[in-house]
Amino acid sequence: MKKRMVLILLLLVLTAVLLPRLAAPASAATYSGSCGPNLTWTLDTGTGALIITGIGDMTNWSTDSNPPWYGYRTSIRSVSFPSGLTSIGDYAFYNCTGLTSVTIPDSVTSIGASAFWGCTGLTSVTIPDSVTSIGSEAFNYCHGLTSVTIGNAVTHIGNRAFNYCTGLTSVTIPDSVTSIGRFAFYNTAFYNDESNWENGILYINHWLIEAKTTVTDLVIHADTTGIADSAFYNCTGLTSVTIGNAVTHIGYSAFKNCTGLTSVTIPDSVTSIGSDAFYNCTGLTSVTIGNGMTSIGSSAFNNCTNLTGVS
Repeated sequence: MKKRMVLILLLLVLTAVLLPRLAAPASAATYSGSCGPNLTWTLDTGTGALIITGIGDMTNWSTDSNPPWYGYRTSIRSVSFPSGLTSIGDYAFYNCTGLTSVTIPDSVTSIGASAFWGCTGLTSVTIPDSVTSIGSEAFNYCHGLTSVTIGNAVTHIGNRAFNYCTGLTSVTIPDSVTSIGRFAFYNTAFYNDESNWENGILYINHWLIEAKTTVTDLVIHADTTGIADSAFYNCTGLTSVTIGNAVTHIGYSAFKNCTGLTSVTIPDSVTSIGSDAFYNCTGLTSVTIGNGMTSIGSSAFNNCTNLTGVS
């Protein structure tokens, strides 16, 4: 009986000592490390401030190699970049849902793939004139974004760069842009606003982003250098297309299932056509291919059952 009482007392004492410690909330802490060859970072989880210092490129990460602050990503409220930063790495702020604002310095030339994926707290982004490319899915699922200003040096906007930014109503794209990736602005408020469609084509400034199946006549902008993969897939109402002399590549499945097309002239500037580019264009009766063609992908014109001539 005495041993049992002693054991019970010991248990009560241990419970009294350990329980407050187990129940106590985690205290704020400071973490730091390297995030590039010449870059370091410090995060105060109490204030949510992530401070990056140094110069040069940031490391590129992936879903298999997360950035060093990934484990504390929900604590991040703000990011301070150094003036010497030259790139924002792939997946750098992936799913940092608490990040509410970001100022990108003029020294940055590229924003990596999925760099701000899922940063639902961001409301506006200004991309400076120094940036030349925005990676695929860079701002994918940033539901809170309402406006984006893209600097005058950007030439390429990657696939799904602003995909599912459902609050995005204002976009400014400069004339420097020569290619916009597949579904770059898909399912944004801008995309879903019928007033931004003209003859079945969605324009941001003069840039063609996506076509609905109601489009009948299509003119590819004179400065456009490539037609993206699946760009006009299943545009069954499309009956004519004029491809500008700057286009060098037609992506795979670009006009797949465009059953209303009757003829296509591909200019001398085009050097390659992707696989399935005109697959199942059953209305096609003639195709003229320019002298610059060096590569035609497999099944590019498969199932074009009425095609009688290629020249």
